[in-house]
Amino acid sequence: MMWNKEELLFLKELDEPIKIQSFLNSIDYNPDPVCRSPRFVIKKRSAHCFEGALFAAACLHQLGFEPLIVDLKAFNDDDHVIAIYRSENLWGAIAKSNFTTLRFREPVYRTIRELAMSYYDFYFNVLGELTLRSYSLPLNLNRLKNKDWFTSDADLEFIGDKLEMLRHFPVIPDKIIPKLNKADSKLLSSSLFGSNEAGLYVPA
Repeated sequence: MMWNKEELLFLKELDEPIKIQSFLNSIDYNPDPVCRSPRFVIKKRSAHCFEGALFAAACLHQLGFEPLIVDLKAFNDDDHVIAIYRSENLWGAIAKSNFTTLRFREPVYRTIRELAMSYYDFYFNVLGELTLRSYSLPLNLNRLKNKDWFTSDADLEFIGDKLEMLRHFPVIPDKIIPKLNKADSKLLSSSLFGSNEAGLYVPA
């Protein structure tokens, strides 16, 4: 990891998880599927959910947390990647999303499953269909010490490949899926406030 002086000064300002989230909320949603490093996010002031999770994990690492990310897998929708952290033995999350409902979670959840389930009722596609199906084990990015994921100019999709290979746990039984209701239209509308249409998943 080779942060430059300006980057270190910037990261020093993000000294609480909520400040990391506030920064991610303030920048544009990036519709480009290529996954760039946290350095790119700082420079371009743009990120999609995977880039946002890596950026948040890098910031959390600066604060002394383990850089952990979790994959939330969906059907007929984009998957979502979140950075998770533990405070007072409870889990919280930081995330970038085109949907306002899929971002920050306070550290109040006893388990990663509880944390993942906090997204369930708010995880829907543009048709209002509830789409979250599973969540992964956490990936500790410290295991990638030989990879310069903090500041690399390369596509970091290999990290996504590692996430994909992790064990995923279903959040609901298959028999429940046909009985699911759609999200309320007002909730759907408000969740898309400020979204970048170019980055929205088009359901089949």
